[in-house]
Amino acid sequence: MSQGGSIFLMAFALMLVLEGVLPFVAPNLWRETFRKITQMTDGQIRFVGLSSIIVGLLLLAWARS
Repeated sequence: MSQGGSIFLMAFALMLVLEGVLPFVAPNLWRETFRKITQMTDGQIRFVGLSSIIVGLLLLAWARS
């Protein structure tokens, strides 16, 4: 596997670990949060997604410098 592919795989694995923490540690909180998200409008969900993308890109840029 190439170094780029390996880094992508490690990043994906880390994302899965982080995504799994809340449902493992606090399943009721995760369920309630998910319920609230399903009640948001498409625009609100898109804003959350865009905010996550921007924060992630800023963190990557900061980590690389």
